[in-house]
Amino acid sequence: MGDLREPLRELTECGLPQALEVMGERWSFMILRASFNGLHHFEEFLTELGIARNILSNRLAKLVEHGILKRDPCAEDRRKIEYRLTEKGFDLLPAMVALRQWGQKYGSEVVENPVLVDERDRLPIGPTSILSHDGRILGPQDLWLVERNNLGIRADGSRATAEGSLANGDVVDLGAIRKAKDAA
Repeated sequence: MGDLREPLRELTECGLPQALEVMGERWSFMILRASFNGLHHFEEFLTELGIARNILSNRLAKLVEHGILKRDPCAEDRRKIEYRLTEKGFDLLPAMVALRQWGQKYGSEVVENPVLVDERDRLPIGPTSILSHDGRILGPQDLWLVERNNLGIRADGSRATAEGSLANGDVVDLGAIRKAKDAA
């Protein structure tokens, strides 16, 4: 990843330790998965996950404290509380899908059922990938660390400009990308 290295002892210089501080244990991920699957109530989490009441209470409080879930009074009974994903919580979906796919690939012969599909055509989603700003799929050899003040400066000294970024629903032509990679 280049000549530069991340300061591995400095926990504040990287988002990974901060993310692990919030999500770094199994039950937080299982509660998040349950939330993505439409669970909202304490008793639902308790029953579906088989988690101890005190652990569930602790993990829900931590996820709320960090803004991943929010507590809302239930519409039909204001005494009950619903736990809903926030935007920050929904932003964890790609990480959850990537971990799920990794587990399926390297787990002990996990057979996915139900299968996670694209809603439009109901075909299985592709592997989670690292994409460049313009949609190219990147591999480990394509990743590089640079100082912030050197963003956009290529190895030959020329300057790159962002050509626009991808948004939800954009289509990346994987076939063309593979052909270009094979031709190179």
